[in-house]
Amino acid sequence: MPQVVRSRIVPPHGRPPAPQAPVPPLPERFRSLAGREAVEVLHRAARVLVASLPALTDRLVEALYAQEPGYRAAIDSARAEVWQEVHHSLRHNVGSLLQPREFREPAHRTSRWIGEIRAEQGVPLDAVLHAFRMGGAMVWQGLVDETARRDADDVRLLVHVAADVWNFVDEHCGIVADAYRQAERRLSWRRGNRRRLMVAALLDGTARIADLAEASAMLGLPEQGRYAVLAVAAGPGRATAPAAPDGPGAARGGPGSGPGAAPGAALGPSGAADGSGSAVRPPLPLPAAAGAAPLWHSGPEAEFAILPLTGGPGELSALAAGLDVPPGVRAGIGSAVEGLAALGEARRLAETALRACPASGGAVLLDEHLPDALVVSCPDLAGALADRVLGPLDRLDPADRDVIVETLTAWLDADGSAQRAGARLYCHRNTVLNRLRRFEQLTGRCLTRPRDAVEISLALAARRLRGA
Repeated sequence: MPQVVRSRIVPPHGRPPAPQAPVPPLPERFRSLAGREAVEVLHRAARVLVASLPALTDRLVEALYAQEPGYRAAIDSARAEVWQEVHHSLRHNVGSLLQPREFREPAHRTSRWIGEIRAEQGVPLDAVLHAFRMGGAMVWQGLVDETARRDADDVRLLVHVAADVWNFVDEHCGIVADAYRQAERRLSWRRGNRRRLMVAALLDGTARIADLAEASAMLGLPEQGRYAVLAVAAGPGRATAPAAPDGPGAARGGPGSGPGAAPGAALGPSGAADGSGSAVRPPLPLPAAAGAAPLWHSGPEAEFAILPLTGGPGELSALAAGLDVPPGVRAGIGSAVEGLAALGEARRLAETALRACPASGGAVLLDEHLPDALVVSCPDLAGALADRVLGPLDRLDPADRDVIVETLTAWLDADGSAQRAGARLYCHRNTVLNRLRRFEQLTGRCLTRPRDAVEISLALAARRLRGA
């Protein structure tokens, strides 16, 4: 063997050894000759492997079953299909050693197809790559064994083509990995799109009864559980936070009409709504003690959260009290419903609660604001009632009118106590009583008459909610 490292040993007489001239490389004609001989040896061995592909396929399938757990389920359920897949791959890959140009593209197509089909079957990518490397090792060992059987001296020639063979294996591992990941992205987008459609159908109330069991399994929600829906929207000129993908604690848009018709819902596998988890965050953080994680979903004008309920009757009240609603953001929580089939009604109740929120923002629990809900549920009649009851006040100076309305509202909020209303308004109780008597004179209403008190309360709510 030529010496390629200079000796550090000093001779006994103390003189360093004379420097040795480097060994010159083999002339190009000798390297070319060795390469041609190696290719001839490779081709002879490869032709034998092609003739014995069925036996080689059997050995590789058995090795996969014994050494790669990720393939065992596939082999148990469809051994013949796995055998055909392995045989197809080996035939093209060994053929590429003999006729690279003719077999290159078919071999690439086969590797891409294997990567895609294994991604769809859920076989781990590491298992697929391990299978390809096992196949490469088995082919290489077959080449060495066949060469040694014919002439042991020719085995040394295979060193000249070893790098090419293993580069071929690495190239196809890369092709398989790329195809697998692309298929995985497509599958993820399809699953995400299916979830969007299912959630949109549930919130629209258009889901079929036959699909509820599938929806329960897909979304992880009990079919007969208790639920409420939270609706979140920004006030005029504001926007809620971007929605994230469907799932616990996330939000996403969906195609179609109704609450699922979010902008950008038609994005393909490479878009922001592809189910890859690349979107941002829920539009409104919920209290930590809100029970199970909500399922967010984007609508055209609001974000919706399906809230699984697990606590007692006060669970929704505690949730509403714990909401940290930013200024200008409105949140409405509908009443509790039973079962996934009732989520459409729960969404409509949440939208009613959302309409009962003041434009300045805040959270409204429908069960605690039912009179306001009645008002916003029929805006035309509510407007007519407000005009009939409060219309006479519009003849006053606006500042004078606002004082009377503010006093009337404070008196109703204080359960009819002039003393407490005066404390809220920073005025004497007699001032409150004088303003109330003036209201009765202007409108012809009597605050001590129950019917008039109800109409006045609803009229004030209608005027407040429509911003008049």
